[in-house]
Amino acid sequence: MAKYDYDDPDFDDEGDHQTVGSGWGRRLLVAFLALVGIGLGFLIPYTLYLNHQVSQRFGELKWQLPTRVYARPLQLEPGIALDANTLKTELDAAAYRDDGAGSKPGSYARNGNTFTISSRGYFDVEGRIAPQRIQVTMSGGRVASVRQADRKSNLRAARLDPARIATLYGQKQEERRLVSLNEVPEALVTGLQAVEDRDFARHHGIDISGMTRGIWVSLRSRGKSLQGGSTLTQQLARSGLLGIGSEVTFSRKFKEILYALILEARYDKRTILETYFNQVYWGQRGSQAIHGVAAASEFWFDRNLDQLNTEQIALLIALVNGPSWYDARRNPARATERRNFVLGEMLETGVIDQKEHDRAVKAPLGVSKEPGGAAPNRFPAYVDLVRRQLVRDYPADSLQGAGLSVMTAMSPAAQGYAEGAVTRTLKSLGPRKNAPLEAGLVMTDVHTGQVVAAVGSRDFSNPGFNRAVEAQRPVGSIIKPFVYLLALAQPGKWSLASYVDDSPLTIRQGDGQRWSPKNSDGRSHGTVRLIDALAQSYNLATVRLGMDVGPERVAQLTRTLAGIEPQTNPSLLLGSTDQSPYAMAQLYQFLASGGEVQPLHAVRGVLDPNGRALNRYDKAPAPAQKGDAIAARLVTIALQQAVSSGTGRQLVSDGLGRLKAAGKTGTSNDSRDSWFAGWTGDHLAVVWVGNDQNKPTGLYGATGAMRVWSGIFSRLPSKPLEVGDDGIDWQWVAGSHATDASCPGVRRFAFVQGYAPSYEQCVIAPPPVPVDEYGNPIEPIESGQPESGSGFWRDLFGMGGRRAPQDPATTPPPAQQQPPAQPPPSR
Repeated sequence: MAKYDYDDPDFDDEGDHQTVGSGWGRRLLVAFLALVGIGLGFLIPYTLYLNHQVSQRFGELKWQLPTRVYARPLQLEPGIALDANTLKTELDAAAYRDDGAGSKPGSYARNGNTFTISSRGYFDVEGRIAPQRIQVTMSGGRVASVRQADRKSNLRAARLDPARIATLYGQKQEERRLVSLNEVPEALVTGLQAVEDRDFARHHGIDISGMTRGIWVSLRSRGKSLQGGSTLTQQLARSGLLGIGSEVTFSRKFKEILYALILEARYDKRTILETYFNQVYWGQRGSQAIHGVAAASEFWFDRNLDQLNTEQIALLIALVNGPSWYDARRNPARATERRNFVLGEMLETGVIDQKEHDRAVKAPLGVSKEPGGAAPNRFPAYVDLVRRQLVRDYPADSLQGAGLSVMTAMSPAAQGYAEGAVTRTLKSLGPRKNAPLEAGLVMTDVHTGQVVAAVGSRDFSNPGFNRAVEAQRPVGSIIKPFVYLLALAQPGKWSLASYVDDSPLTIRQGDGQRWSPKNSDGRSHGTVRLIDALAQSYNLATVRLGMDVGPERVAQLTRTLAGIEPQTNPSLLLGSTDQSPYAMAQLYQFLASGGEVQPLHAVRGVLDPNGRALNRYDKAPAPAQKGDAIAARLVTIALQQAVSSGTGRQLVSDGLGRLKAAGKTGTSNDSRDSWFAGWTGDHLAVVWVGNDQNKPTGLYGATGAMRVWSGIFSRLPSKPLEVGDDGIDWQWVAGSHATDASCPGVRRFAFVQGYAPSYEQCVIAPPPVPVDEYGNPIEPIESGQPESGSGFWRDLFGMGGRRAPQDPATTPPPAQQQPPAQPPPSR
């Protein structure tokens, strides 16, 4: 079949026939329509009405385009935490295909821990990102190198195009992605004409012979069957102006003919053909109609247009004749028969040769098992966060169906691992007193405040109640670190080494009521170090400390950092405020970021249909103030101890000690709510587990929410948490004084520089010299026993009873104070 130059405005066939796309042709057709109108006067207003409809719908070639929501691009650079399985997860989410070579855009090849990846070009908030072919090697849970695959030169970084995670439609549920005619494979353009309309380049919108044949068949069937005669222009008129699914009648067919004639009179062949490929109906996913060849390629094959082979192109052409009748997933035999017919037509018209025809006929249909392309909303909890962030700038009506691109911060791997951890954990915990367990979760990037994952339900594909944002539940002990933060911000008064009284107390509240808090284990622990009171989550010590700093200051701090408005009664110190996982994630972001005030955000930016940035939301936060940073580090050190030997110590048993994570468990009264907030060097995750009926679950923070956290980070690559020493002075302490590392019972504590306790030399008395019954010293035996004051003591105590000076930064701390013989329940 001849291949036409669609850029030629006259679109002629070898120069021997000028189409109605030329000036005189259009004038001739308009004159013809005018004569028909004069002869049939009633047609004039009707034709003008149809012409106006064509102007509205096709004049500017505008459709209701869906707004697409994308995950964040995957950043690849040496040193970042990443493993091979997670990289494959990210590639699969972005619809990359393992073709064994990684040579075509959107493909990759894997050889152990080395991936060769050909990225696609895309638009991001910074502008156009060019495609690349790169080689990424991982080792030890990190990216070891990023290179250009062809030249083997090292790259500082590379970014892969993001996965599409949701589509926001307008009033009509139409999936469509616009393409230019140049983006449609030539075999698809010429093959479609070979099967559906061989005279497309020469007719004026209708095929007289085909129509005559169709009318004859209809007359013979007494109007019960209207057959044949539809050109591509008529099909476009039917799909774009008349709608799909209406019954075929003479009046409908007559209107279709008039539409086709008007379209041919007003637009050139190229415009009509390009519009056809963007408009025609190609299938259905629930209430979502698949329009246009680009969406059809994703829906049927989970591939981009440029990745289609001959048999897949032939199947797309076959489906035009009836997407439901020839549904390749439901009726594969019928679809195969029609596809092979199309291949025969393509062979007959010279679109393909005999060898390619014979190969394609034997090939399978090649459709994906499940409909490809992104589901309308695979991640409802996360997309709900997106909508909430954008509502100020984009009301729902203006966002949906506007053809925008919303560039978010979601990490497909983090989201997948979070969903998997929720599913596994809640299934293992089982039902609780006929009240199904539910979960809410928010995960952020500690460096930027971007929300990388959100789970709002155990059925995470359910678009209902979003517990990540809307579940307001008592937070329990996860509020405590902010009591300690305020105390440690007064370095002249409090430090991690300070002693706090954990004995019973009674407080008279503002309403005159008396409040007598208790520890969760029902015991008092006497005088304890401040760091231990937080790591072991002692209630009595926390209340004493909180009454010293003032409940009203705790309330003010939460209001400043997260917009939380709690009541200022003393019970706030133990978490008697109802908050959502999102609100607590915003509060903890201050600690996880090292003292920066970082407003959480799910959206990085919004692009218009041409890829230009309309709004950006990814501005860098202001640096932390020095005092805030130091206080946040001190609390982080204490919460690292909570994980290593306190209420979160199960994480070490789970094999997560390598992350050096900081975290805090929380449990509300009667174990109705289980909380855990924890962070690594890269990620913060706040998890809630409970039930919607507010019934007791029998779970503590460590036995419910922390298990979800553990399930995430046992899979998600993340850097260990390293607390910097800027503004920190580490000292060995015995009692209330700094001393030597060799002293009995010493512990190593972090202090604000300039506020370490005074030094006091540790004097260790030598052991008594043995004497005989008369009090005379016993002489040492020369058989190898050590002499009094010899090298034995020097080796044990060092010269003069002191060890040589040691570098606190490289000297490991001594064993921490052992927990009670019967450890209290996790809180």
